[in-house]
Amino acid sequence: MGFSPSNGSGPPLGCLYGLNLMEINFTDLPKAIRLRARSVGPTGERWVATLEETVSSLALKWQFVPREILSGGSESLILAVALKDDSPAVLKVGLPGVCDCKTESHVLRIANGTAYPRLLEHDEEYNALLVERLGARLSDSDLPVSQQIEVLCQTLQEAWIPLQSSQGFMTGGEKARWLLEFNESVWRDLGKPCAEGTQELALSFATEREAAFDPNNSVLVHGDAHSHNTLRSFDKKGGYKFVDPDGLFAEPAYDLGISMRGWNDELLVGDAITLGQARCRTLASLTGIDERAIWQWGFMERVSTGLLMLQIGMTQSGVRTLAVADLWADASISWNR
Repeated sequence: MGFSPSNGSGPPLGCLYGLNLMEINFTDLPKAIRLRARSVGPTGERWVATLEETVSSLALKWQFVPREILSGGSESLILAVALKDDSPAVLKVGLPGVCDCKTESHVLRIANGTAYPRLLEHDEEYNALLVERLGARLSDSDLPVSQQIEVLCQTLQEAWIPLQSSQGFMTGGEKARWLLEFNESVWRDLGKPCAEGTQELALSFATEREAAFDPNNSVLVHGDAHSHNTLRSFDKKGGYKFVDPDGLFAEPAYDLGISMRGWNDELLVGDAITLGQARCRTLASLTGIDERAIWQWGFMERVSTGLLMLQIGMTQSGVRTLAVADLWADASISWNR
């Protein structure tokens, strides 16, 4: 249902600049968002139930017209909107406790439009952002995986920003500890869905990366830099920009490890070990970053992502992600020798 005005002045909450929010079906959210919201219990249910009211309030505050729900996100509502001057923008409303728009706004302010969209507005109460509109996702392009990896590496090298200190961002050491504790707990809770050797290696790698954290070798990294989060830029430079940064103060190898957890289809139709090792070498070659660190972060992220997918009900994707991790376990043992 649309919303009526609460104070009797101005346009109805459900209607702005002639567009009725009833035209946007807030109950028909992308499947990934519905599953993620359900996984956090009553908080997620309340968030979904109040999305229309939240968007209406933000539309009045920031003077935009909602156009359509965009796909691609799993931890936030993403809406294409038109600003008062009819220029395009994107509204992001984060799922509480899962998507931290405050940290993201900090990243975007530091980046100031370089390799990230320009930040237009941030509302901490609603956990929401208004940012510049970008183009098509890299994952939707016709580029083969090898060329997508080249784009990711080039864009990452533009996005990595030196910092004098963590500035409140989670550090690489803290992230490694978080992954260790998450993997250990969820692996048991889900009935040990991957091999015990795979799990032990993930924990071992987490311990090593935690110990390896060095502020002098750390930069502001994206934290979730995959091809779905890499979008065409419309500015004069062209190229691509990243969306949805987690924001970490960590070694650059962390971001490259994210590329190790993707493109399951390519890995599972061939020799997953050989292809995985080749991908790791390519990432290291294109960026000059340590291959061992890339492999370790990639292995940890693959295990934790597979476990998370199973936890929130994305069963098929989770099983395939962990299947590659199990195949990689033997290759990973060599890194520990």
